Amino acid sequence: MDVFKQEVIRIKEYLNSARPTAVNLAWALDRLLQRIQRAASVNAAKTDLVHEAIQIQIEDEETCRQIGQNALQLFKSGDRIMTICNAGSIATSRYGTALAPFYLAKKKNLDLHIYACETRPVLQGARLTTWELMQGGVDVTLITDNMAAHTMREKQISAVIVGADRIARNGDTANKIGTLGLAVLAKHFNIPFFVAAPLSTFDVSTRDGSDIPIEERDPLEVKELNGVPIAPPDVQVFNPAFDVTPHHLISGIITEKGIITSNYAEEIDALFAESISQ
Repeated sequence: MDVFKQEVIRIKEYLNSARPTAVNLAWALDRLLQRIQRAASVNAAKTDLVHEAIQIQIEDEETCRQIGQNALQLFKSGDRIMTICNAGSIATSRYGTALAPFYLAKKKNLDLHIYACETRPVLQGARLTTWELMQGGVDVTLITDNMAAHTMREKQISAVIVGADRIARNGDTANKIGTLGLAVLAKHFNIPFFVAAPLSTFDVSTRDGSDIPIEERDPLEVKELNGVPIAPPDVQVFNPAFDVTPHHLISGIITEKGIITSNYAEEIDALFAESISQ
C-alpha cells in the first residue's frame, strides 16, 4: 500500500507541474490523495479514487450552475457581453463558469449576444468557446483579440465576463493572456468587468498577483499557426500563457456563494471563514 501511495504522489506532482499558474487541478489532486489515506488495500484505494473523482464532477456541476445563476442577475435581455478563452463545459462540468450564465439565459429565453475573443496564440476562444456556444444555441460572434476596443465602442458592449486560473487573497486574478487588456479597455469605456470562478480557484496563501507564477509556453505557438511558419524562425519570442488583472479593475467576482464587489481582501477572508465553519 505504501508503494501505491508513493506512486500516486509521484503522478500527482507530475500532473501538477503542467499547471503552475492555475490552482484548480492542484485542489482536485489534493482531494484525491487525501481520500486514499485510510484505504486498507490497493483495490480499495483505486475504488476510492474513482468515487472521489465522480464526486468532484457532481459537485462541480452544481457549483457551476450556482455561479451561472448568480451571474445571470447582472445581465438583462439585449445585453452584449464579451469574453475571452474558454470557461465553459469543455473546461469544467456542464455549465462552465464565465459561460454558465449564457446557457441559463438561453433556458430563460433571455436574449444575450456574446462576443468571443479568439484568444491568441492557441485560439481557445475561436476553436472551443464559439463551437461550444453554437452547440448550445447561444448567439455568439467571433472577433480577433485586437478588435476588442473597437468592438466595445461600436457594438456597445454591456459587460465583460471571464474565468480565472488563480485568484489571490486580495482579489488579483490570473487568467488567460489578454484578460488584463480587456480589463483596461473595460475601465476606459466604463464597462463592468466580471470574473466568474469557484472557491477552488482562490488561493488565500497567495498575498497578491505579484506572487502568482506565470507559465511561459513554447515559442512555436507564436511563430507558427497550425504548423505553418508566420515569423522568422530565429526571432525571439515572449509567450506568457496568463496575465494578472489587479483587483481594482474588477467590478465583481462571481462565486457559487455569491458576488464579491467591494473590499476583496476582507470579503475573501470572510468567505473562506464561512466555508471552513460549514
